[in-house]
Amino acid sequence: MPYVPQDVLDRLAALEREVRTLRGRAQMRPALNQVMNGDVVIGEGGQLIAQTPGGTRTFLVGQTPGGDWGVGFGREDGTAALTVGDDINGGDEQMIRMWSRDATAPDRVLVMDDAYSGRFLGRPSFPIPMQATAGQRTNNPNTVTAWTGASRLMNAVLYAAFETYTPAGTTADVSFDDGLGQIDSWIANTSNGWTFHAITKPVRQNFMDHCNYRLKHSVRSGTGTIETNCLGVYTRNTFSPSEAP
Repeated sequence: MPYVPQDVLDRLAALEREVRTLRGRAQMRPALNQVMNGDVVIGEGGQLIAQTPGGTRTFLVGQTPGGDWGVGFGREDGTAALTVGDDINGGDEQMIRMWSRDATAPDRVLVMDDAYSGRFLGRPSFPIPMQATAGQRTNNPNTVTAWTGASRLMNAVLYAAFETYTPAGTTADVSFDDGLGQIDSWIANTSNGWTFHAITKPVRQNFMDHCNYRLKHSVRSGTGTIETNCLGVYTRNTFSPSEAP
């Protein structure tokens, strides 16, 4: 047997071990819990879902079983926290909504865009502060301003409520305008009492426009003193497609 230096045998054994190691690594799958580079695409249906060990969904994105495409963030108790898109067959399709975490009212929406007018905020509603003028009480047959107010427009529907007192034998003309002109007018003719009037109209300006409001009145007949109270003015979300501006 020829003489082979021991260090050559050792080197061959080490080389064999390295080959086996490389061969084994070549058969190993890469870790599937990280994306180090590139995009992850979910297309043609399906969802990416994260859930607790108990099966509660806390995040999902993709196409819902109802057919809508959206994103949802949930709480550990299973209630919704923030959603984009919900019902492809409803007026709330693709709405953005922040949900209440009150356990007694988990389906209550705190913040959302408008269901039927996508350019406006749906919730919250915004009050419009109104200030009385010296003309709130008057016996003038000519039109005077009784209340004024202003706001930046956020919601799609305007609501306003007023009451006007007319003494016996006296009637009044009352009107309300939004800066673009008159949006409603009515006659207060309750004998020695109060006439209530409410207005619900789609707004006529654009989102974030500055709007001025005026309630005006005058004595229509008689000589008594009339008085108009502002019971409240605010904007709100639409309840139906017909309310959309």
